[in-house]
Amino acid sequence: MRLIDEEGTQVGVIQTRDALEMARQRGLDLVEVAPNAVPPVCRLMDYGKFRYEQSRKERESRKHQHVVELKEVRIRPKIDDHDLETKGRQAAKFLDGGDKVKLTVLFRGREMAHPDIGKGLLDQLAELLRPHGTIESTPRMEGRTMTMHVAPLKAKQSQAERGQEREGGIRRDQNQDENPQGRQEAVQVHRDRQDHANQGHEESLPPPQGAAGTPGPGPNAPVGRLEQAARPADAAVREVDGVAEAESRVVG
Repeated sequence: MRLIDEEGTQVGVIQTRDALEMARQRGLDLVEVAPNAVPPVCRLMDYGKFRYEQSRKERESRKHQHVVELKEVRIRPKIDDHDLETKGRQAAKFLDGGDKVKLTVLFRGREMAHPDIGKGLLDQLAELLRPHGTIESTPRMEGRTMTMHVAPLKAKQSQAERGQEREGGIRRDQNQDENPQGRQEAVQVHRDRQDHANQGHEESLPPPQGAAGTPGPGPNAPVGRLEQAARPADAAVREVDGVAEAESRVVG
């Protein structure tokens, strides 16, 4: 047999017992990879690891493919309009899921004499399903049934694509977490804008008014100004007291 070692290098044409002894010494398996060749080709490998790698590749390939199923929706020629709309919504759900739909009209007894009724029903369903799929085959009679096939507009999103989108969102969140300085700068800019807006609002406010509607000291005015503003009020009180004393003397 022609032997290939675990590194992919050809050892040459050797006897079977010598190849088995070499595999036993290296702790590997002797696997026949080309039995129809002359001489047969064998290879040294870890067969258990090889089977595991093959099964993993098969699982990965199944994640990226979608098996399209054929769903069937059956109706009768005497179906009501509301029931026909219900069947149309059911077929639209199948099409949105990425599966093909087979629309079937079942005829029975004397209904076979009116195939135009079944064709009209299928045409109505085709109009309802236009936003969801495309017509693959026009209505045709097959024995006691009339069928029409509808294919989806887009294939169903695979689990691998959804996983990639989810990983993309996680990476974006990690990038934001890894850049705290940029986030702090954005927060500082937002605070500066709020302070600027508050300053502009304070400048646009009118000055505080006194008791009689005249400009007077505000709540944050210095103590000296407050005393000056209180003095005219005290003088007015004293003047009123003096007038009262004068009137009492005149009366007395």
